[in-house]
Order: sequence, then structure tokens, then C-alpha cells
Amino acid sequence: MGSFEITGGKKLKGEITPQGAKNEALQILSAVLLTPEPITISNIPNIIDVNRLIDLLKDLNVKVDKINDDTFRFEAKDVDIDYLHSEKFKIKGAGLRGSIMIVGPLLARYGKGYIPKPGGDKIGRRRLDTHFDGFKMLGAKFIYDQKEEFYKVEASNLKGTYMLLDEASVTGTANIVMTAVLAEGTTTIYNAACEPYLQQLCKMLNRMGADISGIGSNLLTINGVKSLGGTEHRILPDMIEIGSFIGLAAMTQSEITIKNVHYDELGRIPSVFKSLGIKLERRGDDIYIPQQDHYEVNTFIDGSILTISDAPWPGFTPDLLSIILVVASQAKGSVLVHQKMFESRLFFVDKLIDMGAQIILCDPHRATIIGLDRSSALRGISMTSPDIRAGVSLLIAALSADGKSTIHNIEQIDRGYQNIDTRLKQLGAEIVRID
Repeated sequence: MGSFEITGGKKLKGEITPQGAKNEALQILSAVLLTPEPITISNIPNIIDVNRLIDLLKDLNVKVDKINDDTFRFEAKDVDIDYLHSEKFKIKGAGLRGSIMIVGPLLARYGKGYIPKPGGDKIGRRRLDTHFDGFKMLGAKFIYDQKEEFYKVEASNLKGTYMLLDEASVTGTANIVMTAVLAEGTTTIYNAACEPYLQQLCKMLNRMGADISGIGSNLLTINGVKSLGGTEHRILPDMIEIGSFIGLAAMTQSEITIKNVHYDELGRIPSVFKSLGIKLERRGDDIYIPQQDHYEVNTFIDGSILTISDAPWPGFTPDLLSIILVVASQAKGSVLVHQKMFESRLFFVDKLIDMGAQIILCDPHRATIIGLDRSSALRGISMTSPDIRAGVSLLIAALSADGKSTIHNIEQIDRGYQNIDTRLKQLGAEIVRID
């Protein structure tokens, strides 16, 4: 188990470029299974979860050629569908939450898709019903082996249909879309997710020959086609990293420029950080955050406490609520954070309380943060990262704290953030990685 040793309390300065988006990459990489023709993908982040998925594609006999550090060419001409029956697949697939994304493409092209119960962050229940309900509505037979915790879907003839999703699941929508593009007839998906990464997937599929309309809305119409071809695709910058860097700048009183952010794709992220009183400026396609000694939380018009909650796009992403919670701890004013989508994502606040933050955990979904306005700095402690986003939140807290902190289980952070210690050291952070 690796660890970070952090010496906090240092102001950072410089430019940093966000990595490619992890959540988009997991969808886009899975889509290469839909065609035998080559697909070239660039801006792929070099992180554990993405690398595991690439390894899984290799095991399925997808030809993978590395062109440069962030660009790969994939050719799924001779997929080994029998690999899905192997013990090796059961072990590998169970270790990666994103493995669920290969089921739709395999079902669409080969009439079968199998997956063991996927792993991933321990942030509460993350059900897969939306995926499999969608497959069934397209005509697939669903089989669940409860003893082996193994999911199977099989179909000899997928047919388009109308469906109203029970939740606007991003991965669920993506999986169903990748299945429907090769189904016979027309599929209409209402209450579809519409975040930028899902839009990216749909645009890529259209370049491959799919017929998808309604992109960017919650109503997608897909006219099935016989086959798909190759294409080239560039992954967007990771909006969660961008939000993390905004929070880092505010907490450490640093002057940081975040480069090439695709600002127009960030939705409410800049405005939510501004509601905490954080100054940020758009400069072309960069975000400039000046050094700021204090930031004061806005209130609602009637003077009531600011509440920040997550919601499906274009609402505020749940992946940044952990960052908001940390940043609010040194603001002037109070904030109620309401995490609606996951049950266990706020439980890391006990570490922040140990560091001196004033936080009341109301229940598994809500926390009230009483900002210290820098009257008392957080103090360095030893802690363990429970998941990707909480891990980076604790890293930001440690970088702003007095003294030394140690964060264990940093594999969780590495799952989602590429060379985060090296990149932050280039800004002046003091971080030592201990393997």
C-alpha cells in the first residue's frame, strides 16, 4: 500500500494542464468493440482504471498499438468472445467498475455480454439495474448467477424500442446507446443522461456510421445500422480534475492557471466555486485563479445558508462535492453540502474533523460546514484514502494544513489522477511518494 507524505502550508504557483477525462475514457475505450476497423483515441489519461480497461481489451484479443504517451490505436477485428468464460476474466472484471461498459458493445456485436460484479469506489450502493433493464427492453435475456455474482445478457436479435429510464444514469445510458446503435429499428431513450462525456460518445459513434439524434438532450433517438466503421477521437479534459485544481488554489492561497479546460463544457462548475467566494477568471480557454487570502460564501436572497447539492447533468457533478466540502472549511460563512446520489461519500469527513475542520455530519447524505475563515489552519495528521475523490480532497486539505500529513492507500487516488504528485510538485508542493 503506497502513501503520500505531504508538508503543508505552502503557497503554489504556476500552470497545470488537466488530464483526459477518466469517465469519458471508460466509455470511449469500450466502444472500440463495436467495429473491426481501427479506432485512434488521443488524450487518454495514464491512470490505473483506464490502464486496467486497456489490459482487459488486450485479453479480449483487441490489437492495441501505442502511438505516443496519450494516443492509442485499437483494432477489434478478432475478439476472443470465449475469454468471457474464463476465470481470469472473472477476476479482472471484478476489479474494475468500468468493466460494465464492455457489456453493451459485446451484446450488440456478438449477441452476448458477460461481466462479474464490478468493483470500484466504496461510496455506497451503485446498482446496475438501468443497464440490464435497457438490454432486456432491446430483446436480451438476462441471467444472474447470485452465487458467482456473475451477470449475463444474451440475444439473437436485438430490436429497437421506446424506453423511459428509471434514472439518468451516465454509464447506463452509454451502455444502452452502444447496444442500440446495432439493433434493428429505432430506439428512443427518454430520461437519458446528457453530460458532455455522453455527448462525446454519441458524436464518436455517429462518425463511425451510427444514426443518433437528440445529442445533448435527455431524449435520444437511435436508428440502428448494420455495422460501424473506424474513426479518430480526442477525449475532453477531465472536469473533475479542473474543479479539484480550483479548490486546491483557493485552499492553499495560490495563483494557478489551469490550461485548456474546454470552458464551455464545464457547466455549473465555475459558478458553484464562485458561490463560495472564490475568484476565477476565464482567459481564452484557460482558467486563472489569483492568490486569495479570504473567500466569503454567498447566501441565498433571503439570507438562508448556502446549499450545494449534486444532480444529473446539467446539475452539479457529485464527484466534486468532496472538494467543495474541503474548500468550504476555510471559507467565511457556512455551507450545507447535500450528497443525494451516494450513501457513503461523506464519511471521510471524520479525517477533516481530526484536522480541525468544523463539520457536522447530519446524516449519510448531508454535512454542514462552518467555515474557519483561516482563523485556524488545519493541522497535519495521518489518514487513509477511502475512494478517488475523497483521497484528492484529503490531499488538498493536507497541502493547506500546518505540519506534515500522511495519506495511505493512495492507489485509490492513482486510479483517477495521473501522476498527481509529480504535477503538483511542479507547482511547488512538497509531496513524497512512499511505495
